[in-house]
Amino acid sequence: MTFFSMIWNQVCRRRWRTCLTILGMSVAICAVVALRGIADGFERGFCEVFEGRGVDLIVVEGGLTEQLTSNLDESLTKRFKDLPGVKDVACMLLEVLAFEKEGQLGVIVQGWPSDAIMFRDLKIQGRRPSADEKQTVMLGGILAKNMKKKLGDKVEIDREEFTVVGIFESFNIFENGAMVVPLAELQRVMRRPGQVTAFSLVLEDGKDKAEKANAVCKQIEGFTNPQGKRMRLTALPTKDYVSNTLQIRIAYAMAWCTSGIALIIGAIAILNTMMTSVLERTREIGILRAIGWKRSRIMCMILVEALILCVLGALLGAGLARFLTFGMTQTPGVEGFIQGDISFRIVAQGVLLAAVVGVIGGWYPAWRASRLSPTEALRHE
Repeated sequence: MTFFSMIWNQVCRRRWRTCLTILGMSVAICAVVALRGIADGFERGFCEVFEGRGVDLIVVEGGLTEQLTSNLDESLTKRFKDLPGVKDVACMLLEVLAFEKEGQLGVIVQGWPSDAIMFRDLKIQGRRPSADEKQTVMLGGILAKNMKKKLGDKVEIDREEFTVVGIFESFNIFENGAMVVPLAELQRVMRRPGQVTAFSLVLEDGKDKAEKANAVCKQIEGFTNPQGKRMRLTALPTKDYVSNTLQIRIAYAMAWCTSGIALIIGAIAILNTMMTSVLERTREIGILRAIGWKRSRIMCMILVEALILCVLGALLGAGLARFLTFGMTQTPGVEGFIQGDISFRIVAQGVLLAAVVGVIGGWYPAWRASRLSPTEALRHE
C-alpha cells in the first residue's frame, strides 16, 4: 500500500464523518466564493460601464466619501473639452430612487445629455428622448421586465408621471437594470439645476496615454473658479474611481467579514474531525512509529488528509456558489444588480483559502500524532 493510498483509505473509512466534514467546509467556502464573487462582479460591472465605452478618466467632486453625492457645474464640460489630449467629454447626473409600487428599491436613474457618448452602444426599442422633451424616460430591458412596463406606460418619478418612450439593451447588466431621463428633466425633478454628478473623459489614443492621463488629472485638479479659488475636483482613472466607490468598499468589507467567520467555523470543524481521527488511530500510529516511520512522515499524513477534506469541500462549495449566484440573478428583485458569473480568480482564491484552513485546522492534530510514543500508543485501548 502506497503512502497516498493509505491516506485515501483513511478518508473513506468513516464515510459519514467525511461527508459531513466536506459539507461543512463546502458551506464555508460557498460563502467565501459567493460573497467575494458578488463584490468582484459589482466592481467589474461598474468598470465595464466606463471602459466599454473607452472612458479613461472620471471627474467628481473632491473630498467626498460618497461619490454619488458629488455636485459639479455642468458648464465645466467646455473647460474639459478644451484640455489638450481630451477627445470627448460626457456628463451625467446619477440618482438612486425607490419605486415601491413596482417593488423596485434602489433603482439607478441616470440623467444624460442628448449627445452623450453612452447612447451610442444602446439598442433601443422605440426612441430616445430629445434634449428639450418633458417627462419622458427610457428603461433598461431588465428594469422594464421587473416593473412590467412597456412603451407608452407611465413611471412615477418624485410624484410626476413620465412616459416610457424607449426600452434599451446595453452591453452592461447594471445599465439594463437602470433608467435614463434627459439631463435637464432629471435636474429639474431632483431640484439640481445645472448640476451633474460626474464627467467621463475619453483621451486621444497614443503610446503615451498613461502620461497624458496623469497630465490631464493634474490640470483638472488645478482648476480655479472666477474668484481664483481652487475648485474641489478629483480626476481618477476609471479603475481607481470604481474601486474607491463607497458601495464597492462596503461590499468587499462585508464579504471579507462574513467570509472570515465562515472560515473560522470551517477550521474548527477540520480541527475536530482530525483530532477525533488521531484519537481513533492511536494504536495504528504507534505501529507506524514502531516500524520506523519518522515524526515528519506522520505529520505529513495527517496534514494531507486534512487538505484532501478541505479541497474537496472547496470544490463542492465553489460549485454551490456559482449555482446560487446564478439563481439569484434570475430573482426579479435582484436581477440587474448581480452578475451571474464568478471569475476563475475568485474560485482559485477560495480553494487556496480552504487549503490554508486545512493546514491550520490539521496542524495541531498532526503535531500531536507525531509526538506519540510508540510504546504508549501500542498500549492504548
